[in-house]
Amino acid sequence: MAFFLMTDPACFDVSYQINPWMRPTAWRPEHRAAALAASASLKAALRAAGAHVETIGAVRGLPDLVFPANAAVVLDGRVLMARFRHPERQGEEAVFRAAFARLKARGLIQEIVDLPEGVLQEGAGDCIWDADRRFFWAGFGPRSSKASVRVIARTFGREVVSLELASDRFYHLDTCFCPLAGGKVLYFPDAFTPKALATLREHIAEADRIEASAEEAAAFCVNAVNLGDKVIMARAPASLRAKLQARGYSLIEIDLDPFILSGGAAYCMTLRLDRTSQPQPAILAAE
Repeated sequence: MAFFLMTDPACFDVSYQINPWMRPTAWRPEHRAAALAASASLKAALRAAGAHVETIGAVRGLPDLVFPANAAVVLDGRVLMARFRHPERQGEEAVFRAAFARLKARGLIQEIVDLPEGVLQEGAGDCIWDADRRFFWAGFGPRSSKASVRVIARTFGREVVSLELASDRFYHLDTCFCPLAGGKVLYFPDAFTPKALATLREHIAEADRIEASAEEAAAFCVNAVNLGDKVIMARAPASLRAKLQARGYSLIEIDLDPFILSGGAAYCMTLRLDRTSQPQPAILAAE
């Protein structure tokens, strides 16, 4: 069973700007009720897909705590704690550490590991496990430092393929890159440097590459959660719906507009805790 961590969105708002999507002046009191509903819908969709969801409490003054994907990299029960670049998010580190300590006490994770001093790495948002290829894809540039790539490889003993991000608009890898069950990868090419794009295409066969358009990426649909043949995402343009359905995936679309106002969506709002480096049987409809 897939096991996810989420955060109560009771204290979510957009009160500062650390990415181009964030506009504090656009935030309205009525957005909070919409955020509560959106988070509940995402949680319900995960549970309906067969996942277990743990929820940690909200903390006033830490609105982006609702994006636990940035809290850590997790594989085989080992948790590599994040270190945030922006001061606005650094207070989250202690909150997430306490949450992981509670999970460890319950036997749900085995080990908590810290980054070396001076290394920035913003969790699964910039380090995505590819279950089919059995290695990590690691983004660096806007938020995570290139030095984090070596730390991830050393911590987990797995290959790490690094991809430099080219734009502050797509500041984490999870905003522009999503491995899917069966070996397909959904990605937005313009988010990567030419070298990173070449690396990506070297590792992914053309038939397995699904390119998102600028419209699809701006709708935060690449920031998706994949469980077998199900892809849980923000409301998708018809063009993307057609691309994914043609390859055997079914979409579960959720109105995540309040969180998109902060530059995040379905993947950002979750952290998967049960990832394993062992081969897993793929469950995917035939094309």
